[in-house]
Amino acid sequence: MRAGETNEDATALALAALGWTVSDVTRAHRLIDMTGLTPADLRARAGEPSVLAAVLGFLEAYEPDLIACAEAIDSQPAALVAARAKLEMA
Repeated sequence: MRAGETNEDATALALAALGWTVSDVTRAHRLIDMTGLTPADLRARAGEPSVLAAVLGFLEAYEPDLIACAEAIDSQPAALVAARAKLEMA
C-alpha cells in the first residue's frame, strides 16, 4: 500500500482478494479449514477488518496464492501484506 492509503483502500483490496480466494472451490475450502471461518461467517462478516485480515493472512501463508491473487486483482503482494497489517490495526 502507498503512504496515505486509508482503511477503505485496505478493505477494498481485501474484498477483492476474498473474491479471488473463494472463486476456486478447493482454495475456498482450504480458507475455511485454515481460518476456522464458516461460509456463514464469510457472508455475514465479510466487511469486518478482522475477517478480511484473516483472509489476507491466509494468502500470506502460501506465497504462490499470494502472488497469484495479487496478479489477478492487479495489485502487488506487498500491498496485500500492508493491507492485512492496516486491517489488523483497525
